[in-house]
Amino acid sequence: MLLGLGLSRGGVMAWESGQSYSADLRSRVLAAVDGGVPARVAAQRFQVSVSYVYKALGRRKATGESEARPQRNHQELKLAAHHAAIAAEVAQRSDVTLNELRAWLLATHGVAASLGLMHRTLARLGLTLKKSPSGRRSRTGPISPNSAPSGEPDRVS
Repeated sequence: MLLGLGLSRGGVMAWESGQSYSADLRSRVLAAVDGGVPARVAAQRFQVSVSYVYKALGRRKATGESEARPQRNHQELKLAAHHAAIAAEVAQRSDVTLNELRAWLLATHGVAASLGLMHRTLARLGLTLKKSPSGRRSRTGPISPNSAPSGEPDRVS
């Protein structure tokens, strides 16, 4: 660990896109700039972008805040209130299609859902709508001969 910043062996910050910098790192960056260190030097020293330093300084000047704000990108699930009803319907009608389920949801609950939303909701609930073969097997058997297993060339005797 270099300078206690949580740096990996390659000297790269152990930070992922979408995550806020720690309050400790934020305060050290701002303290360095307040102590007279130029923003570019502070950014290099703490391995943050110069843009971040200027944005943090501007926000502190405008609002007095130096802490990370809460993430605002969380959306409530559109069908969250209907999860139990959807699960019960799938349990009752195991052969229902996604389109039939969408029509049922609109008719009984007045909620329109796209095909993708319905699919993601069922996946989130751990439900699948895999169909079993409904028709009879062919009387004549398979038409194509068995092919060689993948990766092996056909052998001629």
